[in-house]
Amino acid sequence: MRACPEPRPLEPLRQDALQVRVYEARGQMGRAAGGAVADQIRSLLREQREVRVVFAAAPSQNELLHALTEADGIDWSRITAFHMDEYIGLPPDSPQRFSQYLRDRLIDIVQPGRIHYIGAGNVELIEAECLRYAELLREAPLDIVCFGIGENGHLAFNDPPVADFNDPMLVKPVALDEACRQQQVNDGCFATIADVPTHALTLTIPALLSARYLYGAVPGPRKRRALHQAMHGPITHACPASALRMHEHCILFVDAEAFSSSNPAASIHSIDSAGNSHTTLMEEEVL
Repeated sequence: MRACPEPRPLEPLRQDALQVRVYEARGQMGRAAGGAVADQIRSLLREQREVRVVFAAAPSQNELLHALTEADGIDWSRITAFHMDEYIGLPPDSPQRFSQYLRDRLIDIVQPGRIHYIGAGNVELIEAECLRYAELLREAPLDIVCFGIGENGHLAFNDPPVADFNDPMLVKPVALDEACRQQQVNDGCFATIADVPTHALTLTIPALLSARYLYGAVPGPRKRRALHQAMHGPITHACPASALRMHEHCILFVDAEAFSSSNPAASIHSIDSAGNSHTTLMEEEVL
């Protein structure tokens, strides 16, 4: 494992209970997010036998997951891994399956002791799969959720039309809205929106927020509007990520391209390796 210098954040922010740490570059953001998750896992392993972690599967998580694969001092045999959503109806060998994404970038590398994948290939068994996965989630409290925020503000596949902060279910089938499906094209996962599945299984908002610790990685300019609404707009299902402001142990790691402010130009402060303060003026994009 290589030892990398700890990335230095720009001035940390807080909105309600939500902590936000802004980094100048996406790579710094990802290393910092992965390092924070690794630190929390190591801390929990000193206190308890098993740590239960939910992982998001999206290009926005690449740097965070890579940092975890290089983290020292984690006994992965004591980790139980979940993933938070899956397309309905994709064939088992489809490279777009979120389970395959996690296998390629994390699971096959670190080999957790237990892995629970969402099985959504058979459309006739979706109700049974929701019940099965919910029972796995109920076996013990979730410790950590690693997540991203969608371009429409979604958490997992809880898009604005289906997000429910008081959802009675832990796992449910949902129809994906057009903005969500377009994001899959924007991310390079599918060639056209017609190729993107129309339905998925997802952990619900209450399931995600039930974890003790939440760590989000939110890079890139396409996330800027959603991040702004999550931080500064009303707490409402119209922006599902706004619910993060109600969680007492949630940290968002964002890069400068994703950062937004209520002002036309945002002035944020960084500290270099010599301890000198610098100010970066960030012009607000017209979205």
